[in-house]
Amino acid sequence: MRIGELAKATGIDVETLRYYERVGLVQLPDRQANGYRAYGQDAVERANFIRHCRALDMGLGDIKRLLGFASKPDADCSDVNHLLDEHLARVRAKLKSLRTLEKQLARLRTQCDADHRAADCGILQELVAAAHGEACACHPSDGNVGLSNRKAHE
Repeated sequence: MRIGELAKATGIDVETLRYYERVGLVQLPDRQANGYRAYGQDAVERANFIRHCRALDMGLGDIKRLLGFASKPDADCSDVNHLLDEHLARVRAKLKSLRTLEKQLARLRTQCDADHRAADCGILQELVAAAHGEACACHPSDGNVGLSNRKAHE
């Protein structure tokens, strides 16, 4: 099969497959007499492996390592476990960061609860205040909750 057919069979864009070839994740097959490269079932399986790992948010370096492990079926899998533990730790850190972001956005959202002019929008005022280096609802520096406290002191 040609690269377009490989792309269709795996759901991976042709340019992405070419990139995977350049970085050594997908083997570039030899050219046939007609000048075209012919990909086999092994390329489909490898590309699907990569796609699945990418769906798990694994980086290409980790995927390359996993492919190396997969090519040595008799080897000890402790390195695979270690790689996955590291990835799991990164995912957990990302989740923690996303939970923090969610709280910040929720605090920012409380600054404007009605439709009015942009000049009177508490969210925009908070963002402008933060751009000036002031504490804001989403990033209070000294326990202030942002605009609502600033207005109370004006």
